[in-house]
Amino acid sequence: MAEKSSAESTAATEITDQTADSNALLQGMKEFREFWQTTAPFCPVRALDSWQTRYEQGQALRDKASRQSHSVWKPAPDRADPVATVLASNAGREENFIPIRMGRMAQSPFAFLRGACAVMAGDLARTPISGKQVVIDGDAHINNFGLYGTPQRDVVIDINDFDEATVGPWEWDLKRLVASVNVAGRENGRDADERQAAVMRCVRGYVAIARRLMNVGILETWSLFAYADLDRNEATIKAVGVHVDNKFRAIVKKVLTKARRTHNHTLLEKVARRQADGAWRFVEDPPILTRIDQDTRKKVIASLIDYAETLPPEYRIMLHRYSVADVCHRVVGVGSVGLRAYLVLLFGNGDEDPLFLQVKEAVAPAHAPYLPAVKLRVDHEGRRVIGTQRVLQSLGDPLLGYTTIDGRHYFVRQMKNLKASMPVEFLAGESFEYWSWFCGALLARAHARSGDIAKIAGYIGKSDLFAAALADFAEAYGDQTERDHAALVAAVRSGRVQALGDNEL
Repeated sequence: MAEKSSAESTAATEITDQTADSNALLQGMKEFREFWQTTAPFCPVRALDSWQTRYEQGQALRDKASRQSHSVWKPAPDRADPVATVLASNAGREENFIPIRMGRMAQSPFAFLRGACAVMAGDLARTPISGKQVVIDGDAHINNFGLYGTPQRDVVIDINDFDEATVGPWEWDLKRLVASVNVAGRENGRDADERQAAVMRCVRGYVAIARRLMNVGILETWSLFAYADLDRNEATIKAVGVHVDNKFRAIVKKVLTKARRTHNHTLLEKVARRQADGAWRFVEDPPILTRIDQDTRKKVIASLIDYAETLPPEYRIMLHRYSVADVCHRVVGVGSVGLRAYLVLLFGNGDEDPLFLQVKEAVAPAHAPYLPAVKLRVDHEGRRVIGTQRVLQSLGDPLLGYTTIDGRHYFVRQMKNLKASMPVEFLAGESFEYWSWFCGALLARAHARSGDIAKIAGYIGKSDLFAAALADFAEAYGDQTERDHAALVAAVRSGRVQALGDNEL
């Protein structure tokens, strides 16, 4: 029998009550301010409630926003035109690449969802929240989870994109994730029942890890990570009652093999060639990889001086042993197309020691317009990206840093080092559900590092009531995404929006 509070019983008949939603949002914004105000300075002596007390406090949050209230998605009468919102998000981008971005977003509803973070941010701002804030990824769709290498050369599974990360309601991340599971399921040919099952599995993954961590020590929580080699996670998988079949294990093993073969040496073979004079240069592959003018090249190289100062001292010493060989412009992703992104090739101990750094423009996160106008301690968007990445990601890139070029903010990271993506478009049946579960579980682990996971676990509870509500939301928002994608396609056909394929620029 699903558990339900008396407040939720009343709310079930008034599920579209916007007043209650607004009150919850206002309370959440108050706690957003408090989050930033209390993170510094550190208070070494203060009263702490037990996890049991905080769990009960989480249960009480249902009076602000019932769990069933999360089931509803209904666009407001004054909802902004999604195409106009997408076009507005192009402001400040490199104009010659904007048609590529539009072309990629027009390819499918899932591609649209990936690129339209600004659209969904506006929509999520109108949905109910419990009032608890965490460091959110801001763009936690199912394709932003994958495999990458650790400083110890292990390969782990985790969130891998942080351009939109900030502080906000934990529900926003989870709702973007379940919406992406639903839309990806549609493209995989999953029917409504199968999509519901995948979303339910995703939320159960979140709940399982939230409940596992609600009484775990904070230091231990921060030390947790998930190996891409699932056999090494067997104890955790069994502890939360999940059975992973051999088919899914085989898929992950294949992706793991690919990740281990994706490193600086293989990227060097793919994108660069040694010239007659012995120098290494990037090989143009327009519009994906293009050469840049000498002035821009010098500015990017010079920016690495400031970047080095943002590294931990030991890695700053290591970086001193590398020297830049070449710089190019490289188009990446869907939502990021048009943002300035450079690829820098360096060599250390000879030609057999290449290192690739990505220098990528960082702009204000899509959720920023819907969060309170408080002055954050982070005054550089690149610093925001790497700072939130270090919070959310279990084992981060040691070469994360930030810099500024011509007044624009950038973050810097390693490129393609032991990285691989799950083939979400080819996952079916149980395999799709397993991956959805893992994404939900990883998101809960990420949220637990900055937020009060005991309160979140208390709010959600032990039943499937919350999971069922999010499954309904995901289905409704999947319909919305298809309508928004159709609107973009119509705008392209009418000439309102210029769109090009990657080979048309």
